[in-house]
Amino acid sequence: MKFFGSKKYDSLTQLVTACQRYDPSAQTVFYDRYKSKLTGVCRRYAKTVMEADDIFQEAFIRIFNNIQDLKDPEAADSWVKVTVIRTAINYYHRTTKAQEMLGSLDQMEIQLESDDYEKMIDQLNVNDLLTIINELPDKYRTVINLHLIDGYSHVEIGEMLSMSDATARSQFMRGRNMLLKKLESKGIVHHENF
Repeated sequence: MKFFGSKKYDSLTQLVTACQRYDPSAQTVFYDRYKSKLTGVCRRYAKTVMEADDIFQEAFIRIFNNIQDLKDPEAADSWVKVTVIRTAINYYHRTTKAQEMLGSLDQMEIQLESDDYEKMIDQLNVNDLLTIINELPDKYRTVINLHLIDGYSHVEIGEMLSMSDATARSQFMRGRNMLLKKLESKGIVHHENF
């Protein structure tokens, strides 16, 4: 049993149900439950900490406005995470130049097709990796986060970012190659015999 202030919630279901009744103390507990973990998710998609905080706040406005639609309170964790990621994607759409998103990509062959990048990434500490990913241009950073970290397919990424899955795949490959170059410049290199 978890106690929060003068209220207690024995389960996530009780907490969500109280939020659906617009109980302010339950909303505070619910917000605090996700703040540290999902603010980190927002930071992966934002350029600055302030932008990440804005994304998180906007996501929680949406969450509290739509919590009545949550039919299975035990699914709240995944519902909240998806809402936060979609809010970050919407933020990306609003702040990225339309021509950058819709610009044509040439169909050059991607030379690096191995899984070396995964071995390189395993050598880094998570904070260092996120710092390097944040150095990528917006369109690549977003696709890298969605695919490598959040596990979305290229088709799903294409739908989220309003582009074809081929464009999502191409941006991922280019972003991955940029990431590899940045990793190599930091001394993290792939081995030819992998």
